[in-house]
Amino acid sequence: MTDQYRNRWFLDPGPVSLWIDQFADELGAQRYSPLTIEGYRASARHFAVWLESTGIPMVSVDDGVVRRFAEHQCQCPGGRRWQHVSPKYARRARRFVVFLQGAGVAPPPLKAAPEFPLLDDYQHWLRLHRGLAERTVSRHLRILNKLLPELGTATHDYDAARIRFVVRKWRGQTGPAGLRTITSALRSYLRFLAGAGLCRPNLDHAIPPVIQWRLSSLPRYLAAADVERVIASCDQLARGRLRDRAILLLLARLGVRAGDVAGLRLGDIDWNAGILKLSGKARRQVRLPLPQDVGDALLAYIEQERPRMPQDAVFLMMVAPTAHLSNHATSRPLWRWH
Repeated sequence: MTDQYRNRWFLDPGPVSLWIDQFADELGAQRYSPLTIEGYRASARHFAVWLESTGIPMVSVDDGVVRRFAEHQCQCPGGRRWQHVSPKYARRARRFVVFLQGAGVAPPPLKAAPEFPLLDDYQHWLRLHRGLAERTVSRHLRILNKLLPELGTATHDYDAARIRFVVRKWRGQTGPAGLRTITSALRSYLRFLAGAGLCRPNLDHAIPPVIQWRLSSLPRYLAAADVERVIASCDQLARGRLRDRAILLLLARLGVRAGDVAGLRLGDIDWNAGILKLSGKARRQVRLPLPQDVGDALLAYIEQERPRMPQDAVFLMMVAPTAHLSNHATSRPLWRWH
């Protein structure tokens, strides 16, 4: 009997085996490799056996229990005698707990009371009125959670002096690029407050601009011949050739943003009318003609290379977990060429 099967025998998770199998099936549907899935299985089995040995019922599992598992000195069956499990091993167990929470087996994570209640209204405003992507909303909230302890919650007392003081403090802690992101989030928050009558108007003008000359010497655009060379370079790729070619043609022929390409859905392509429907900045709906070469490239990618997944995003990752491309990943074909 091999060590692998001996460990399986000793680490018997009992009834939880059914959930471990379903967990593995979900990972397989996301195109994880068999070796990676087996690693997740092993972590889930170990976690289930540890729960039983410590007498912790499944209905009591939370982040604190996962931390205890990560810190326990392992005396579990299977020949393991670790001082502590590895961080990677613990992350896999935490992923299993998230799966159990989604299946209703483990209790959902508790939501702590918000430290700054106005941020709930602010993020709703960003989504509804500004049409920002979830990634941008999350970044603004993360920044404001750092700024608000210094600004305070008495928004009617905000003035230009206080705003500038906070900006000057962060100027000494971050570079120009980071400071631009911070000031952008702060301006947005002040506009929200002013629109709701929670602070004096025009305080966003008190934030000084951040001058950044990095990359200013680069050309503003590529020459037409260089664009065609970039597109042709996709033919040299062993994987993702059709996907990258379709992305580059969308960027070059239609002049759309990386975010427009990342957000493209299968239903946005009207093949009969030759029309592409996009949701641009602030969720403005636009309809663009679909050039022949762009349509051919999209069709070739969808039919020959796109993973067969129940997702409506046009462009997907080629490796697990199979998900739609982010704005950042959409720009990657250009970097490959350079």
